[in-house]
Amino acid sequence: MSENAEQLDLEDEMISKVADYLAGALPPAEKDEIAKKIASDDKWKTTHDEMVAAEEERKHISGMRKAKPPETFVEDVTSTIHKRSAGRFFGRKTLGDRVPFGVLLIVALVALGIVGYLMWSSPTGSLKVDKKSAPAEQPSIHIRP
Repeated sequence: MSENAEQLDLEDEMISKVADYLAGALPPAEKDEIAKKIASDDKWKTTHDEMVAAEEERKHISGMRKAKPPETFVEDVTSTIHKRSAGRFFGRKTLGDRVPFGVLLIVALVALGIVGYLMWSSPTGSLKVDKKSAPAEQPSIHIRP
């Protein structure tokens, strides 16, 4: 192995041992050995101090309450973007954007029904079959001798 790989393995082992030491997961003999290394070796002490500081920061951060956005947050952001962009990001809203599709479909079906009824009920309506104006059968033509 190269020298860098060995050094990384030693650092990983050191970090692992210090983490176990802080968590209290080491047997007593090994715990005493790690405590002596932390007291005597600068690298071990630095690693220990950094891990303790990181744990304290994590506790402070986890103790903070999450801030909830106000109820009108989305509308406020949208209106701010609309004002600042002068409408470039928001085109004019069409009828389809303002009225739901289901409502448009129902209005269209009702309108088709009304037009169909008017065409069927009118005296000259194209949907009604008039039996009087249907072509009558032609009498058969026989030639007499």
